[in-house]
Amino acid sequence: MEVVDARDFFTPPMFREEAFREAVQKHDWTQYKDKPVLIQGCGSKTLPTWTFLVLTAEVAPYAKSISYGEIKNLIPISGRLGVHS
Repeated sequence: MEVVDARDFFTPPMFREEAFREAVQKHDWTQYKDKPVLIQGCGSKTLPTWTFLVLTAEVAPYAKSISYGEIKNLIPISGRLGVHS
């Protein structure tokens, strides 16, 4: 399972939207192609909730599945988005 930590996309102590979006845009999302992805950092009080939606939208075209939470306590979000059975 590949891990994307939302906290890796900003520099503490202060969250700045412009810097966050720039880091997300520069990230190579193709590395997650056909892999299960865990998005961590959801419990962080320094990040707005929408940041996880941004990360999910970026990884969705590539990931086999997406979960939130921690490795020992996954919350499944989706299988392969955009593919209909």
